[in-house]
Amino acid sequence: MNLRPHPKSRFLMIKCSDCGNEQVMFGSASSKIKCLVCGKTVAEPSGGKSIIKTKIVTVLE
Repeated sequence: MNLRPHPKSRFLMIKCSDCGNEQVMFGSASSKIKCLVCGKTVAEPSGGKSIIKTKIVTVLE
């Protein structure tokens, strides 16, 4: 039996749909996340998990 708590959110590698830049973000971000290269909004907060508007490349462990 495993009683260790697991986090409800993880870090995500996302890819901007406009410029193709890949960056890491937290899955439950509390503010808007913009692409570091072109400035497009790639994720918005929703009170829990973020609303991600681009492609998720991978989930980081």
